[in-house]
Amino acid sequence: MNLSLADPFSLSQDYPEVFSHSLHYGHSSCVIFNRRGDLLASGRHDGTVVLFDVETGGLARIMRGHTRSVQSISWSHDGRYLLSSSLDCKCILWDLEDGSRKRIIRFEAAVYYAELHPFNHNLFAAAIHEDHPWLVDISTPKTNRIKLSTLPRKSTTTSEDEAAPPSKSAASDAKALTLITLFDSMGQYIITATTRGWVNIIHTATQTTIFSSRVTKSAIVTARLSMSGRSLIFNSRDRILRTVHMPALTDEDIEDPSGILFEVEHTYQDLVNRLYWNHCDISPTGEYICASTYMNHDVYIWETNKGSLVKILEGPKEELGFVDWHPTRPMIVASGLETGRIYIWATNNPQRWSALAPDFQEVEENVEYIEKEDEFDYKDRAEMTKARLDREDEEVDLIGMDDAPGNFREEEKSWTMPVLLDIEESSEDDDVKIVGPTAATSQKKKKAGAAAAEKKDGIDCPTKFFESIILTMPFIERQYAINQLKDTSEKKHPVFHHLSSD
Repeated sequence: MNLSLADPFSLSQDYPEVFSHSLHYGHSSCVIFNRRGDLLASGRHDGTVVLFDVETGGLARIMRGHTRSVQSISWSHDGRYLLSSSLDCKCILWDLEDGSRKRIIRFEAAVYYAELHPFNHNLFAAAIHEDHPWLVDISTPKTNRIKLSTLPRKSTTTSEDEAAPPSKSAASDAKALTLITLFDSMGQYIITATTRGWVNIIHTATQTTIFSSRVTKSAIVTARLSMSGRSLIFNSRDRILRTVHMPALTDEDIEDPSGILFEVEHTYQDLVNRLYWNHCDISPTGEYICASTYMNHDVYIWETNKGSLVKILEGPKEELGFVDWHPTRPMIVASGLETGRIYIWATNNPQRWSALAPDFQEVEENVEYIEKEDEFDYKDRAEMTKARLDREDEEVDLIGMDDAPGNFREEEKSWTMPVLLDIEESSEDDDVKIVGPTAATSQKKKKAGAAAAEKKDGIDCPTKFFESIILTMPFIERQYAINQLKDTSEKKHPVFHHLSSD
């Protein structure tokens, strides 16, 4: 975007308003921007990690290493390293300098979510399927894995939990599974969310749980932290989104956590349709939140000051999964669950061509040009040559870029991903497709070919049967079931693992 030609009133818009375009390169399962907002990472169902250039929509990297669906992607603070987690029980740390796999970490179960430490790309936290969360240190050749606790800190429980029988409460907490692991903005603490609605704050250095709070009685399936580190949003299976102010923890709070305030500020829900929320995110400033809906194609936007709904973004005719908010622009991306397309909403930014010259005027129809009296008069060739030589002596910056509005310091821009001219050639089916709001393309031939292949393998009926079951599952369970169904070969039925509903 050329900032000098953009309308300043459109740049002041805080949230997107219209559907811009879509990207299609394979079946995307998760999407996330880097901190600078110039790259968009997409994890595909076949295990491939793809990087898009946000400005052009073109491919920047194609990285293959997983054999199953990518569940989450996490960027390092400087944007050079990228961590991907997958259902193939692996986490891969990528070096974007050359697109190589710097480290491969294997677990005994599928990895639901993994996030890099904000300032140490050799340290990350991971949530494992039906297992404890792990803190993994890969700074040495031998991987150091530290098991984190899922049990809440009992000294900080509420009066409602204290009134319950101790044996029953302990048995219930022991069955809880951790689905989300996040670092705070400085990386000093790890925030985990469980299937019992508990939020645990764990000290990164000592791996001890210093504070626990139960924000809901149902499973927390999504948690996101704002760029400032002061706002948290939780998505649970009770159809309610909750925003919480992240307290600034001190040494006194660690010793005596009774003074920590961790209360829900606002709740967001659809009281009319009673919709489930598939995924959610928070704007960089923390002033807005967005969420994709279960069995629907809309994205809801609320402002967090009063908790009111400000916009419903109408999307394509398919259910949307992961959503992510651009770190510097009013732009939201979401991945489609059926086709795997990446849909982008933004603001309508008409360019002001009058910025090129003060006397430039925009006209709505053709106007006959009347030249000035001296416009085509003969000019001295010597003066023209001297003026041309003076212009040639001026230094022209061809690679510099204007700073976009954002919250970045100079040290955060120290690394820029180099351009590789030998990106592997993609097949015809994998070609990048950029589709605008009025230029929808048809994929009938590909769908017909896929259906014929299913019938040829004899799995058409079981596939349809399991698809009807999958549509009734909440988002995180449905993602796992879809991946199991896609990986099933011949006539074997997939085995679905269901999470506890409360």
